[in-house]
Amino acid sequence: MSKYPSFSPIKDVLPMGILITDRNGIGIYSNAAYQKLCGRSGDELSGSHWTMVVHSQDRDAAAVHWDAAVMMKNAFLFEARLELQNGETVWTRHNAAPVSDHFSDDGYIHVIEDISCYKVQEQARLVAEEQLFEEKERAQTTLNSIGDAVLSINIDGQVTYMNPVSETLTGFNCDEAVGLSLNEVFYVVDAHSLELTTNPTRKAIESDSIVTLDANTLLIAKSGDTLAIEGSAAPIHDFDAAITGAIIVFRGVRLSHETTSRMARFAQHDALTGLYNRHAFCERFEQSLALAQQHKTKMGLLFINLDKFKQMNDALGHDGGDTILITLANRLRSCVRSTDMVCRYGGDEFVVLLSEIETPMQAFDVAKKIGEAAAATIKIGEKNIALQLSIGVSVYPENGNTPKALLKIADLAMYRIKTAKRRTSDEKSPVAISENQNNWPKEWIRRTTDVRFPS
Repeated sequence: MSKYPSFSPIKDVLPMGILITDRNGIGIYSNAAYQKLCGRSGDELSGSHWTMVVHSQDRDAAAVHWDAAVMMKNAFLFEARLELQNGETVWTRHNAAPVSDHFSDDGYIHVIEDISCYKVQEQARLVAEEQLFEEKERAQTTLNSIGDAVLSINIDGQVTYMNPVSETLTGFNCDEAVGLSLNEVFYVVDAHSLELTTNPTRKAIESDSIVTLDANTLLIAKSGDTLAIEGSAAPIHDFDAAITGAIIVFRGVRLSHETTSRMARFAQHDALTGLYNRHAFCERFEQSLALAQQHKTKMGLLFINLDKFKQMNDALGHDGGDTILITLANRLRSCVRSTDMVCRYGGDEFVVLLSEIETPMQAFDVAKKIGEAAAATIKIGEKNIALQLSIGVSVYPENGNTPKALLKIADLAMYRIKTAKRRTSDEKSPVAISENQNNWPKEWIRRTTDVRFPS
Protein backbone atom coordinates (compact mmCIF):
# COMPACT_ATOMS: atom_id res chain seq x y z
CA MET A 1 0.00 0.00 0.00
CA SER A 2 1.21 3.47 -0.74
CA LYS A 3 2.50 5.50 2.13
CA TYR A 4 0.22 8.29 0.90
CA PRO A 5 -3.16 6.68 0.26
CA SER A 6 -4.98 10.03 0.08
CA PHE A 7 -3.48 10.57 -3.40
CA SER A 8 -4.71 7.31 -4.88
CA PRO A 9 -8.20 8.46 -5.99
CA ILE A 10 -6.85 11.44 -7.96
CA LYS A 11 -3.41 10.35 -9.07
CA ASP A 12 -4.54 9.26 -12.54
CA VAL A 13 -7.03 12.11 -13.01
CA LEU A 14 -4.78 15.16 -12.65
CA PRO A 15 -3.43 16.30 -16.06
CA MET A 16 -0.22 17.63 -14.53
CA GLY A 17 2.57 15.53 -13.15
CA ILE A 18 2.67 15.04 -9.39
CA LEU A 19 5.80 13.93 -7.56
CA ILE A 20 6.39 13.66 -3.85
CA THR A 21 9.94 13.52 -2.52
CA ASP A 22 11.58 13.67 0.85
CA ARG A 23 13.55 16.80 1.77
CA ASN A 24 16.60 15.30 0.05
CA GLY A 25 14.76 15.09 -3.26
CA ILE A 26 14.36 11.28 -3.30
CA GLY A 27 11.17 10.14 -5.00
CA ILE A 28 8.43 8.69 -2.83
CA TYR A 29 5.35 8.93 -5.00
CA SER A 30 4.50 9.88 -8.61
CA ASN A 31 1.22 9.93 -10.49
CA ALA A 32 0.56 8.49 -13.93
CA ALA A 33 0.78 11.90 -15.64
CA TYR A 34 4.30 12.46 -14.36
CA GLN A 35 5.37 8.92 -15.25
CA LYS A 36 4.09 9.45 -18.78
CA LEU A 37 5.71 12.88 -18.98
CA CYS A 38 9.19 11.65 -18.16
CA GLY A 39 8.80 8.23 -19.83
CA ARG A 40 9.54 6.16 -16.69
CA SER A 41 7.65 3.86 -14.41
CA GLY A 42 6.75 4.54 -10.80
CA ASP A 43 9.30 1.99 -9.61
CA GLU A 44 12.07 3.74 -11.58
CA LEU A 45 11.16 7.09 -10.06
CA SER A 46 10.76 5.88 -6.48
CA GLY A 47 14.00 5.83 -4.58
CA SER A 48 15.77 8.02 -7.15
CA HIS A 49 16.62 11.71 -6.94
CA TRP A 50 14.12 13.73 -8.94
CA THR A 51 16.92 15.38 -10.98
CA MET A 52 17.74 11.97 -12.48
CA VAL A 53 15.31 12.64 -15.32
CA VAL A 54 16.48 16.25 -15.89
CA HIS A 55 18.52 16.85 -19.02
CA SER A 56 22.23 16.66 -18.35
CA GLN A 57 22.74 20.26 -19.48
CA ASP A 58 20.14 21.54 -16.98
CA ARG A 59 20.81 19.10 -14.11
CA ASP A 60 23.54 20.98 -12.22
CA ALA A 61 21.61 24.27 -12.24
CA ALA A 62 18.44 22.49 -11.10
CA ALA A 63 20.33 20.84 -8.21
CA VAL A 64 21.83 24.15 -7.06
CA HIS A 65 18.41 25.86 -7.03
CA TRP A 66 16.86 22.86 -5.26
CA ASP A 67 19.47 22.76 -2.47
CA ALA A 68 19.05 26.50 -1.88
CA ALA A 69 15.25 26.16 -1.62
CA VAL A 70 15.48 23.22 0.79
CA MET A 71 18.03 24.99 2.97
CA MET A 72 15.73 28.00 3.35
CA LYS A 73 12.57 25.82 3.45
CA ASN A 74 11.28 27.86 0.50
CA ALA A 75 9.16 26.92 -2.46
CA PHE A 76 11.05 25.79 -5.55
CA LEU A 77 10.37 27.04 -9.11
CA PHE A 78 12.52 26.05 -12.04
CA GLU A 79 12.22 25.45 -15.78
CA ALA A 80 14.21 22.54 -17.16
CA ARG A 81 14.21 19.92 -19.87
CA LEU A 82 13.40 16.33 -19.04
CA GLU A 83 15.47 13.80 -20.95
CA LEU A 84 13.44 10.79 -22.11
CA GLN A 85 14.97 7.35 -22.55
CA ASN A 86 14.43 7.54 -26.32
CA GLY A 87 16.58 10.67 -26.45
CA GLU A 88 13.72 13.15 -26.81
CA THR A 89 13.39 16.14 -24.50
CA VAL A 90 10.38 17.78 -22.89
CA TRP A 91 10.40 21.29 -21.51
CA THR A 92 8.78 21.48 -18.04
CA ARG A 93 8.01 24.01 -15.36
CA HIS A 94 8.82 22.51 -11.96
CA ASN A 95 6.99 23.80 -8.86
CA ALA A 96 7.66 22.32 -5.44
CA ALA A 97 6.62 23.31 -1.93
CA PRO A 98 7.40 21.87 1.50
CA VAL A 99 4.63 19.81 3.11
CA SER A 100 6.04 19.33 6.62
CA ASP A 101 2.62 19.78 8.21
CA HIS A 102 1.46 16.42 6.86
CA PHE A 103 4.62 14.36 6.45
CA SER A 104 6.88 13.50 9.26
CA ASP A 105 9.92 13.39 7.00
CA ASP A 106 9.46 17.01 5.85
CA GLY A 107 8.96 16.15 2.21
CA TYR A 108 8.13 18.21 -0.84
CA ILE A 109 5.22 17.98 -3.24
CA HIS A 110 6.15 18.74 -6.83
CA VAL A 111 3.82 19.87 -9.62
CA ILE A 112 5.37 19.44 -13.05
CA GLU A 113 3.82 21.14 -16.11
CA ASP A 114 4.64 20.41 -19.74
CA ILE A 115 5.56 23.78 -21.31
CA SER A 116 7.01 22.47 -24.56
CA CYS A 117 4.43 24.29 -26.69
CA TYR A 118 5.09 27.52 -24.83
CA LYS A 119 8.84 27.12 -25.32
CA VAL A 120 8.36 26.56 -29.04
CA GLN A 121 6.31 29.74 -29.25
CA GLU A 122 8.83 31.64 -27.13
CA GLN A 123 11.67 30.47 -29.34
CA ALA A 124 9.74 31.52 -32.42
CA ARG A 125 9.13 34.92 -30.83
CA LEU A 126 12.81 35.33 -30.00
CA VAL A 127 13.77 34.42 -33.55
CA ALA A 128 11.20 36.88 -34.90
CA GLU A 129 12.47 39.62 -32.59
CA GLU A 130 16.03 38.95 -33.65
CA GLN A 131 15.05 39.06 -37.30
CA LEU A 132 13.09 42.28 -36.70
CA PHE A 133 16.05 43.81 -34.91
CA GLU A 134 18.36 42.87 -37.77
CA GLU A 135 15.87 44.30 -40.26
CA LYS A 136 15.64 47.55 -38.30
CA GLU A 137 19.42 47.73 -38.14
CA ARG A 138 19.65 47.26 -41.89
CA ALA A 139 16.97 49.90 -42.45
CA GLN A 140 18.69 52.31 -40.04
CA THR A 141 22.03 51.79 -41.72
CA THR A 142 20.43 52.38 -45.12
CA LEU A 143 18.68 55.58 -43.98
CA ASN A 144 21.88 56.88 -42.43
CA SER A 145 23.96 56.22 -45.52
CA ILE A 146 21.70 57.26 -48.43
CA GLY A 147 22.17 60.64 -50.06
CA ASP A 148 18.53 61.75 -49.68
CA ALA A 149 17.04 63.41 -46.62
CA VAL A 150 14.42 61.34 -44.77
CA LEU A 151 12.03 62.69 -42.17
CA SER A 152 8.99 61.03 -40.57
CA ILE A 153 6.05 62.28 -38.49
CA ASN A 154 3.26 60.74 -36.44
CA ILE A 155 -0.44 61.19 -37.14
CA ASP A 156 -0.42 64.46 -35.13
CA GLY A 157 2.25 65.98 -37.38
CA GLN A 158 5.07 65.74 -34.84
CA VAL A 159 8.56 64.77 -36.01
CA THR A 160 9.54 61.21 -35.00
CA TYR A 161 12.74 60.65 -37.00
CA MET A 162 15.36 62.47 -39.08
CA ASN A 163 18.32 60.93 -40.87
CA PRO A 164 21.70 62.73 -40.96
CA VAL A 165 21.08 64.31 -44.40
CA SER A 166 17.80 65.86 -43.26
CA GLU A 167 19.58 67.18 -40.17
CA THR A 168 22.15 68.89 -42.40
CA LEU A 169 19.58 70.41 -44.77
CA THR A 170 17.15 71.67 -42.11
CA GLY A 171 19.71 72.67 -39.47
CA PHE A 172 17.87 70.68 -36.77
CA ASN A 173 19.35 67.59 -35.14
CA CYS A 174 17.06 64.63 -34.55
CA ASP A 175 17.06 64.90 -30.75
CA GLU A 176 15.85 68.51 -30.72
CA ALA A 177 13.39 67.99 -33.60
CA VAL A 178 11.56 64.92 -32.25
CA GLY A 179 8.23 66.09 -30.83
CA LEU A 180 8.23 69.41 -32.70
CA SER A 181 5.62 70.23 -35.32
CA LEU A 182 6.81 69.39 -38.84
CA ASN A 183 6.20 72.99 -39.94
CA GLU A 184 8.79 74.15 -37.41
CA VAL A 185 11.46 71.81 -38.79
CA PHE A 186 10.48 71.41 -42.45
CA TYR A 187 9.55 75.02 -43.35
CA VAL A 188 8.86 75.19 -47.08
CA VAL A 189 7.74 78.13 -49.26
CA ASP A 190 7.02 78.77 -52.92
CA ALA A 191 10.09 80.07 -54.78
CA HIS A 192 8.03 82.64 -56.74
CA SER A 193 5.82 84.15 -54.04
CA LEU A 194 7.82 83.10 -50.95
CA GLU A 195 4.48 82.16 -49.38
CA LEU A 196 4.19 79.11 -47.13
CA THR A 197 3.17 76.02 -49.11
CA THR A 198 0.87 73.21 -47.98
CA ASN A 199 2.89 70.53 -46.27
CA PRO A 200 3.03 67.42 -48.49
CA THR A 201 2.81 65.01 -45.55
CA ARG A 202 -0.62 66.35 -44.63
CA LYS A 203 -1.80 65.76 -48.20
CA ALA A 204 -0.33 62.24 -48.11
CA ILE A 205 -2.18 61.40 -44.89
CA GLU A 206 -5.48 62.89 -46.05
CA SER A 207 -5.39 61.19 -49.47
CA ASP A 208 -3.65 58.00 -48.27
CA SER A 209 -1.35 58.20 -51.26
CA ILE A 210 2.10 59.30 -52.37
CA VAL A 211 2.30 63.07 -52.90
CA THR A 212 5.15 64.89 -54.66
CA LEU A 213 6.45 68.26 -53.54
CA ASP A 214 5.21 71.26 -55.50
CA ALA A 215 7.55 72.55 -58.17
CA ASN A 216 9.85 75.42 -57.16
CA THR A 217 9.68 74.54 -53.46
CA LEU A 218 12.20 76.20 -51.15
CA LEU A 219 13.27 74.85 -47.78
CA ILE A 220 14.04 77.58 -45.23
CA ALA A 221 16.67 76.13 -42.89
CA LYS A 222 17.02 76.95 -39.20
CA SER A 223 19.85 79.35 -40.09
CA GLY A 224 17.62 81.21 -42.57
CA ASP A 225 19.41 79.78 -45.61
CA THR A 226 17.21 78.69 -48.51
CA LEU A 227 17.49 75.54 -50.58
CA ALA A 228 15.46 74.45 -53.57
CA ILE A 229 14.26 70.88 -53.01
CA GLU A 230 12.29 68.12 -54.66
CA GLY A 231 10.86 64.96 -53.17
CA SER A 232 7.71 63.13 -52.14
CA ALA A 233 5.71 62.14 -49.08
CA ALA A 234 3.90 58.89 -48.35
CA PRO A 235 1.62 57.67 -45.52
CA ILE A 236 2.83 55.12 -42.95
CA HIS A 237 0.48 52.23 -42.04
CA ASP A 238 0.38 49.87 -39.06
CA PHE A 239 -0.33 46.11 -39.14
CA ASP A 240 -4.07 46.78 -39.44
CA ALA A 241 -3.56 49.17 -42.38
CA ALA A 242 -4.42 52.22 -40.25
CA ILE A 243 -2.44 55.38 -41.05
CA THR A 244 -0.05 56.22 -38.21
CA GLY A 245 1.95 59.03 -39.80
CA ALA A 246 3.92 59.91 -42.90
CA ILE A 247 7.45 59.97 -44.25
CA ILE A 248 8.99 62.50 -46.60
CA VAL A 249 12.09 61.99 -48.73
CA PHE A 250 13.69 65.06 -50.31
CA ARG A 251 16.91 66.34 -51.85
CA GLY A 252 18.42 69.64 -52.96
CA VAL A 253 18.11 70.62 -56.63
CA ARG A 254 19.55 73.33 -58.87
CA LEU A 255 17.09 76.02 -59.96
CA SER A 256 16.95 77.63 -63.38
CA HIS A 257 18.84 80.88 -63.91
CA GLU A 258 15.55 82.77 -64.12
CA THR A 259 14.30 81.35 -60.82
CA THR A 260 17.66 81.95 -59.16
CA SER A 261 17.62 85.59 -60.26
CA ARG A 262 14.07 85.97 -58.99
CA MET A 263 15.07 84.49 -55.64
CA ALA A 264 18.02 86.85 -55.39
CA ARG A 265 15.70 89.78 -55.99
CA PHE A 266 13.19 88.51 -53.42
CA ALA A 267 16.02 88.16 -50.92
CA GLN A 268 16.74 91.90 -51.28
CA HIS A 269 13.27 93.31 -51.95
CA ASP A 270 9.88 93.50 -50.27
CA ALA A 271 7.47 91.18 -52.06
CA LEU A 272 4.51 93.60 -52.00
CA THR A 273 6.01 96.99 -52.84
CA GLY A 274 9.19 96.01 -54.64
CA LEU A 275 11.19 98.33 -52.37
CA TYR A 276 14.38 97.15 -50.70
CA ASN A 277 13.71 95.16 -47.53
CA ARG A 278 15.21 95.76 -44.09
CA HIS A 279 18.05 93.29 -44.60
CA ALA A 280 19.17 94.96 -47.83
CA PHE A 281 18.81 98.41 -46.26
CA CYS A 282 21.04 97.52 -43.29
CA GLU A 283 23.75 96.24 -45.60
CA ARG A 284 23.56 99.35 -47.82
CA PHE A 285 23.47 101.67 -44.80
CA GLU A 286 26.73 100.20 -43.45
CA GLN A 287 28.43 100.60 -46.83
CA SER A 288 27.16 104.14 -47.44
CA LEU A 289 28.14 105.30 -43.97
CA ALA A 290 31.65 103.90 -44.43
CA LEU A 291 31.98 105.86 -47.72
CA ALA A 292 30.64 109.04 -46.11
CA GLN A 293 33.17 108.73 -43.31
CA GLN A 294 35.97 108.11 -45.82
CA HIS A 295 35.05 111.05 -48.07
CA LYS A 296 33.84 113.31 -45.24
CA THR A 297 30.40 113.80 -46.80
CA LYS A 298 26.97 114.07 -45.20
CA MET A 299 24.08 111.59 -45.28
CA GLY A 300 20.42 111.99 -44.48
CA LEU A 301 18.01 109.43 -43.03
CA LEU A 302 14.20 109.73 -43.09
CA PHE A 303 12.10 107.45 -40.90
CA ILE A 304 8.54 107.48 -42.26
CA ASN A 305 5.34 106.15 -40.71
CA LEU A 306 1.98 106.04 -42.43
CA ASP A 307 -0.59 107.48 -40.02
CA LYS A 308 -3.76 105.51 -39.14
CA PHE A 309 -2.90 102.71 -41.54
CA LYS A 310 -4.53 100.04 -39.34
CA GLN A 311 -7.86 101.88 -39.42
CA MET A 312 -7.63 102.27 -43.21
CA ASN A 313 -6.68 98.62 -43.65
CA ASP A 314 -9.62 97.49 -41.48
CA ALA A 315 -12.03 99.75 -43.37
CA LEU A 316 -10.79 99.01 -46.91
CA GLY A 317 -9.74 95.40 -46.47
CA HIS A 318 -6.33 93.89 -47.12
CA ASP A 319 -6.51 94.53 -50.87
CA GLY A 320 -7.22 98.21 -50.23
CA GLY A 321 -4.41 98.36 -47.67
CA ASP A 322 -2.03 96.76 -50.16
CA THR A 323 -3.00 99.35 -52.77
CA ILE A 324 -2.16 102.15 -50.33
CA LEU A 325 1.25 100.69 -49.52
CA ILE A 326 2.12 100.11 -53.17
CA THR A 327 1.03 103.64 -54.13
CA LEU A 328 3.01 105.19 -51.29
CA ALA A 329 6.10 103.15 -52.29
CA ASN A 330 5.88 104.50 -55.86
CA ARG A 331 5.52 108.07 -54.60
CA LEU A 332 8.52 107.68 -52.31
CA ARG A 333 10.61 106.50 -55.28
CA SER A 334 9.57 109.53 -57.30
CA CYS A 335 10.78 111.93 -54.62
CA VAL A 336 14.41 110.76 -54.39
CA ARG A 337 17.44 110.43 -56.64
CA SER A 338 18.53 107.20 -58.26
CA THR A 339 21.51 107.14 -55.90
CA ASP A 340 19.25 107.21 -52.84
CA MET A 341 17.61 104.17 -51.30
CA VAL A 342 13.96 103.61 -50.33
CA CYS A 343 13.18 100.70 -48.03
CA ARG A 344 10.02 99.17 -46.58
CA TYR A 345 11.31 98.79 -43.05
CA GLY A 346 8.31 96.84 -41.84
CA GLY A 347 4.49 97.03 -41.95
CA ASP A 348 3.60 100.70 -42.45
CA GLU A 349 7.14 102.00 -41.80
CA PHE A 350 9.55 103.15 -44.52
CA VAL A 351 13.11 104.44 -44.50
CA VAL A 352 14.81 106.69 -47.04
CA LEU A 353 18.61 106.87 -47.18
CA LEU A 354 19.91 110.06 -48.78
CA SER A 355 23.54 109.73 -49.84
CA GLU A 356 25.98 112.63 -50.28
CA ILE A 357 23.84 115.62 -49.29
CA GLU A 358 25.42 119.07 -49.02
CA THR A 359 23.55 120.34 -45.96
CA PRO A 360 21.08 118.92 -43.44
CA MET A 361 18.37 121.12 -44.99
CA GLN A 362 18.38 118.93 -48.06
CA ALA A 363 17.04 116.09 -45.93
CA PHE A 364 14.19 118.29 -44.69
CA ASP A 365 13.44 119.46 -48.22
CA VAL A 366 13.06 115.83 -49.31
CA ALA A 367 10.81 115.18 -46.28
CA LYS A 368 8.59 118.08 -47.31
CA LYS A 369 8.50 116.85 -50.90
CA ILE A 370 7.48 113.37 -49.74
CA GLY A 371 4.74 114.80 -47.52
CA GLU A 372 3.30 116.77 -50.43
CA ALA A 373 3.46 113.78 -52.78
CA ALA A 374 1.75 111.50 -50.28
CA ALA A 375 -1.13 113.95 -49.82
CA ALA A 376 -2.43 113.43 -53.37
CA THR A 377 -5.63 111.41 -53.04
CA ILE A 378 -5.83 107.74 -53.94
CA LYS A 379 -9.10 106.41 -55.35
CA ILE A 380 -9.98 103.00 -53.90
CA GLY A 381 -13.40 101.85 -54.97
CA GLU A 382 -15.74 104.76 -54.31
CA LYS A 383 -13.44 106.39 -51.74
CA ASN A 384 -10.75 109.04 -52.16
CA ILE A 385 -7.97 108.55 -49.62
CA ALA A 386 -5.43 111.24 -48.67
CA LEU A 387 -2.43 109.85 -46.81
CA GLN A 388 -0.84 111.44 -43.77
CA LEU A 389 2.76 110.77 -42.82
CA SER A 390 4.95 111.29 -39.79
CA ILE A 391 8.61 111.73 -40.78
CA GLY A 392 11.60 111.84 -38.49
CA VAL A 393 14.98 113.05 -39.78
CA SER A 394 18.57 112.42 -38.74
CA VAL A 395 21.77 113.54 -40.46
CA TYR A 396 25.33 112.22 -40.44
CA PRO A 397 27.54 113.40 -38.81
CA GLU A 398 25.43 115.94 -36.87
CA ASN A 399 23.17 113.30 -35.20
CA GLY A 400 25.50 110.33 -34.90
CA ASN A 401 28.18 108.30 -36.62
CA THR A 402 26.75 104.76 -36.48
CA PRO A 403 23.72 103.22 -38.21
CA LYS A 404 22.19 102.38 -34.82
CA ALA A 405 22.52 105.96 -33.55
CA LEU A 406 21.15 107.54 -36.72
CA LEU A 407 18.19 105.15 -36.86
CA LYS A 408 17.42 105.79 -33.20
CA ILE A 409 17.43 109.58 -33.70
CA ALA A 410 15.18 109.42 -36.78
CA ASP A 411 12.81 106.96 -35.08
CA LEU A 412 12.60 109.14 -31.97
CA ALA A 413 11.93 112.21 -34.09
CA MET A 414 9.13 110.40 -35.89
CA TYR A 415 7.68 109.30 -32.56
CA ARG A 416 7.67 112.93 -31.36
CA ILE A 417 5.66 113.89 -34.44
CA LYS A 418 3.14 111.13 -33.65
CA THR A 419 2.87 112.30 -30.06
CA ALA A 420 2.39 115.94 -31.09
CA LYS A 421 -0.40 114.99 -33.48
CA ARG A 422 -2.24 112.96 -30.85
CA ARG A 423 -1.84 115.75 -28.31
CA THR A 424 -2.97 118.63 -30.50
CA SER A 425 -5.22 116.89 -33.05
CA ASP A 426 -3.83 119.50 -35.44
CA GLU A 427 -3.81 118.48 -39.10
CA LYS A 428 -1.05 121.04 -39.66
CA SER A 429 1.31 119.33 -37.20
CA PRO A 430 4.93 119.23 -38.40
CA VAL A 431 5.86 116.09 -40.28
CA ALA A 432 9.64 116.36 -40.06
CA ILE A 433 11.87 117.22 -37.14
CA SER A 434 15.28 116.13 -35.92
CA GLU A 435 16.86 115.61 -32.51
CA ASN A 436 20.14 117.11 -31.32
CA GLN A 437 19.63 120.47 -33.07
CA ASN A 438 21.43 122.52 -30.40
CA ASN A 439 24.46 123.20 -32.60
CA TRP A 440 22.57 123.83 -35.83
CA PRO A 441 22.16 127.27 -37.42
CA LYS A 442 18.92 128.99 -36.40
CA GLU A 443 17.62 129.12 -39.98
CA TRP A 444 17.75 125.30 -40.18
CA ILE A 445 15.70 124.98 -37.02
CA ARG A 446 13.20 127.60 -38.22
CA ARG A 447 12.81 125.99 -41.61
CA THR A 448 12.53 122.57 -39.99
CA THR A 449 9.51 123.55 -37.97
CA ASP A 450 7.92 125.04 -41.09
CA VAL A 451 7.63 121.60 -42.67
CA ARG A 452 3.97 120.79 -42.17
CA PHE A 453 1.48 118.29 -43.43
CA PRO A 454 -0.20 119.74 -46.52
CA SER A 455 -3.75 121.08 -46.06
